[in-house]
Amino acid sequence: MRKAVRLVVVCALVLLPGISRAGEHFDGKWLTKLTCPAKGKTEGYTWQFPGVVTAGNFHGEHGTAGEPGYLLIEGKIADDGTAKLSASGLVASRKYARGVFTSQGSDYSYNIKAQFKDTEGTGTRDEGLGVVGRPCTFDFVKQ
Repeated sequence: MRKAVRLVVVCALVLLPGISRAGEHFDGKWLTKLTCPAKGKTEGYTWQFPGVVTAGNFHGEHGTAGEPGYLLIEGKIADDGTAKLSASGLVASRKYARGVFTSQGSDYSYNIKAQFKDTEGTGTRDEGLGVVGRPCTFDFVKQ
């Protein structure tokens, strides 16, 4: 019985560090590039901003919280690099936003389907039904 317990303890000690590090594979600083092309009368734009992955969780911010042009992106990256990130922000200017009732400072949100690899990643904005959204893309580069 003691040998069995020792074997279980030894196996746990050997395997636990690998398990705890699996979600941390992508940890570090990342540069995020968001590109939204023009669509109809809405102008296109490109933003670059820093992000960080800690314990497998992505966090990136563009602009100043509470101010027009602010964007927050957060979400968990799975061990295989797949991620469903959530984006929320405040409209920078009416000329960059779609929607009849949209104005500067209005809230918006959407999801991002992303795929991370060792030092890079890509993502696409969920366009919903395509009526309001547009095909924005994301490029992530580990620093």
